[in-house]
Amino acid sequence: MSASHGKTASPFKQPKAVWAVAFACVISFMGIGLVDPILPALGKSLHASPSQVSLLFSSYLIVTAVAMLFVGWVSSHLGAKRTLVIGLAVIVVFAALAGSTGSINGIVGFRAGWGLGNALFIATSLAVIVASASGGFGGAIILYETALGLGIAVGPLLGGELGGISWRGPFFGVAILMAIALTATIAFVPDLPKPKRATSPLAPLRALRHRGLLTMGIMALLYNWGFFTMLGYAPYPMELSAHQLGLVFTGWGLLVAAFSVFFAPRLQARYGTAPVLYANLFGLGIVMAVIAAGVSTPTVVIVAVIVSGAFIGINNTLTTQAVMLVSPVERPVASSAYGFLRFIGGGLAPFVAGKLADATDLGVPFYLGAATFLLAIPVLASGHRLLRQAEERPAEGRPMAPSLTPVGAPAPTTDTPPVIVAVGAHDRAAAIVDTAARLARDTGSPLEVVHVQQTAVVEEQAAETETAEQARAAVTSHLDRLSAQGIAATGQILTSVGDHAAAGRALAQHAADIHARTITVGRSPHGPLTQFANGSFTTALTHTAACTVVLIDPNHTPRPLTTATLADLRNSPA
Repeated sequence: MSASHGKTASPFKQPKAVWAVAFACVISFMGIGLVDPILPALGKSLHASPSQVSLLFSSYLIVTAVAMLFVGWVSSHLGAKRTLVIGLAVIVVFAALAGSTGSINGIVGFRAGWGLGNALFIATSLAVIVASASGGFGGAIILYETALGLGIAVGPLLGGELGGISWRGPFFGVAILMAIALTATIAFVPDLPKPKRATSPLAPLRALRHRGLLTMGIMALLYNWGFFTMLGYAPYPMELSAHQLGLVFTGWGLLVAAFSVFFAPRLQARYGTAPVLYANLFGLGIVMAVIAAGVSTPTVVIVAVIVSGAFIGINNTLTTQAVMLVSPVERPVASSAYGFLRFIGGGLAPFVAGKLADATDLGVPFYLGAATFLLAIPVLASGHRLLRQAEERPAEGRPMAPSLTPVGAPAPTTDTPPVIVAVGAHDRAAAIVDTAARLARDTGSPLEVVHVQQTAVVEEQAAETETAEQARAAVTSHLDRLSAQGIAATGQILTSVGDHAAAGRALAQHAADIHARTITVGRSPHGPLTQFANGSFTTALTHTAACTVVLIDPNHTPRPLTTATLADLRNSPA
């Protein structure tokens, strides 16, 4: 709700800073998939067992997990750009060192350093893109989603091609590409303001005392255990070359990206977060059991791994949304606490799977992975009530002081259904509010100015799209202006987690809670591409609102309301 209401802008018309970080995101998202196709070749070249090679994931993810506890503190002291630059530089150095070493232990150690850089990068990349974007955050989210899709899909393909030449190729490839991204970030990304209050390094651990956040975090730990068991061990029973493995995981990555961006939000809107997660975790459990039972048949493993991409894409997005919905703490703190638990699960899984495979056979780790997916279901169920309440009350708002009613002006009675006007921080908002004020006056209704402060979720990343001060300013500017004109109004800031459509549903829920007469909203400034990828606020609002929705085009002078229309609005059920 914070995009410009002028000419529809392309989401790809962004400053160089956004493109620089988006390119770095592509390379970062390549990280896991880039290495997967070379795992068998790596073991053969360095005379290492699958359990030894699996430590590549364990060292990387465990260090990432621990670092997630401190990245908020680092970023609040150094600023987002410096944190991003340090993270990129660390990845460049340790990726190059991993490619230059000649032992499996050396690669495992350097991957740990890579994990530190990864934590610094992923904790700030989405926030930097959103903060640097022009024309609102919708276009920035499209770019981030595009980077995610390209990285996940192209990573295995590039890894397979480079791995076909040498197992060192993917490591040096990451180092070179990240060095380019580092240079572009230094050159084009401006310094961003530091938070007014520094984040305590203990804040994420304290946040886990909240039952809802801890429950969703444990569910994510179990999910990631199964997920990284598959990533770490599925390449071996496939018995394919590095190039062929790259093609398999490219198909897997395409499904991850597509279901994460396009299908997960729509399934959530239709069925709710918890029901979709229950079905999805059960589906993953079945897929992993199929891999375990068919571990001696490469075709079965190949098909099951590719199919799992659909379930994983849905789970990544909805798990993050579930965490953000139930969390009572600030979003960055919740992200750090959640990241700590999920990466711990991902880091421990390959290590344990290796020990099990050495002691038994290759099917046992996959059976354990299937069990962790299924075990995540009762864990999620234990927090079902908290999640349902959070989802049913996504619009718990922050009311603001009303503007003063001028002397001699009749104030609407408190039991009169109000007219709501939704506003964003754009140059056409005043025209929309003024039209809504006339509608409120003509129907004898109170006027409430509402702004939805959104938390954007893209796959496993979440970021605030604006600060609390910016959200408050989006409302107070109109309250002050209306007060100066002698018009009474109140203000409200709502919160939502997810895409633009989630914000529309949050506003509809708030309107139902206060028995609003009418919701007035401006036409969407987003083109078809943005609305398809990031949801349509207006469409979701009109489909879910229980009251009349008036769509205002600020570029045209509104026609006077007829007597019949006014009568309909006054008599509309609230």
